[in-house]
Amino acid sequence: MTSPKIDVSFVIPVYNEEENLPDFYRELTAAGEKLHRSYEIIFVDDGSRDGSFPALRKIQAADPRVKIIRLRKNFGQTAALAAGFDRSRGEIIITLDADLQNDPADVPLLVAKMNEGFDIVSGWRVKRKDKFVSRRLPSKAANWIISRITKVKLHDYGCTLKAFRRDVVKNIKLYGEMHRFIPAIASTMGVAIAEVPVNHRPRIHGKSKYNITKSVRVALDLLTVKFLLSYSTRPLQIFGLFGLLAGLLGGVLGGILSYQRVILKQSIANRPLLLLSVLLIVIGIQFITMGLLGEIMVRIYHEAVEKHIYAVREVIDSDSEEKN
Repeated sequence: MTSPKIDVSFVIPVYNEEENLPDFYRELTAAGEKLHRSYEIIFVDDGSRDGSFPALRKIQAADPRVKIIRLRKNFGQTAALAAGFDRSRGEIIITLDADLQNDPADVPLLVAKMNEGFDIVSGWRVKRKDKFVSRRLPSKAANWIISRITKVKLHDYGCTLKAFRRDVVKNIKLYGEMHRFIPAIASTMGVAIAEVPVNHRPRIHGKSKYNITKSVRVALDLLTVKFLLSYSTRPLQIFGLFGLLAGLLGGVLGGILSYQRVILKQSIANRPLLLLSVLLIVIGIQFITMGLLGEIMVRIYHEAVEKHIYAVREVIDSDSEEKN
């Protein structure tokens, strides 16, 4: 028996938000009714240690549109969103934080923007209600760096309030802290991305889950995203480039030392440059070998899972019309 289609799925990660949940649910359902579409609400309890789960059970018992996914422990926001995406049925998937800093009243704005033909609509917290030095300033710097590296220009990558078409998120596998990079990762499929200003409110209950270690994880994931965007299907081009540069420099140094030894009859046995030359040549060979192994792994992966290196929006011919 197939499940009935849903127009909109709300996916909300929850971690220790017991005090916020009743008001959040009330505001979210009010926003959902304004859409005049069928919708479901998926709460993902990411290993909460307070009374969040009993509060969610109470909400779910009174509303059949609510689904609860309870994770065994705190896996993090990316994992919680991935669990919600996997079990969502909506043609449009909207993500929000449950801490009431995202305003559910902005949901119709995102949906209206999607109706203009966009595949992803991201919220932009123009007037953030967070501390400037510890939150807003690092966020501005991070957004600028991410936009420059990924070539997808957004003012606010960290805003959880986003809307996605179903076929976009269903083709993306999330790891680490990569939920904030979904627009950048999806850009490889040629999606249309928009950004709309949204309201941002100060936190009233609970504590922020942000810490400096998360910034470090985000920075490392950014390197992964850059590699995936630029070289995931051609790793030899990046590893081979480093290998050729190292090998070339090592060869030049080796040539100079050989000239000094053979022509000028100078001793090079104790020269540090000799060790550096050998080291660079060995590193160059290793990088090129890594690139070749990467090429083999990429081809095995794409052939084994039948993953295409392209994404089709639609196919139109005289016999049929296919949409992906």
